[in-house]
Amino acid sequence: QGRLVESGGGLVQPGGSLRLSCAASGFTFSTYAMIWVRQAPGKGLEWVSRINSGGTTTTYADSVKGRFTISRDNAKNTLYLQMNSLKPEDTAVYLCAKSRSASAYYPSYDYTGQGTQVTVSS
Repeated sequence: QGRLVESGGGLVQPGGSLRLSCAASGFTFSTYAMIWVRQAPGKGLEWVSRINSGGTTTTYADSVKGRFTISRDNAKNTLYLQMNSLKPEDTAVYLCAKSRSASAYYPSYDYTGQGTQVTVSS
């Protein structure tokens, strides 16, 4: 069983930026796609973005397209989410997840980390 540890969350004003990181261990990181999901207060999990194993293909939810960028460093076993032009509706716990596939188009995942809180407020 692998482990995922998110970091980089915090309080930011609307229009600001944050960069989240997800450190992976216990599995061969470079052979799996990775996923970011989020959970806003009182709501269910929402898919945010996926990246394939090689880092060459990415997909985004419409709500974040053009503002968020997913990337990965397979040498460092780390996944990233650069979030720009943040809005209050982006407030949520952000979790990274290990996909069951190498593809950025496969939606299912095995498990997530504990998450990092992002709060967008003035």
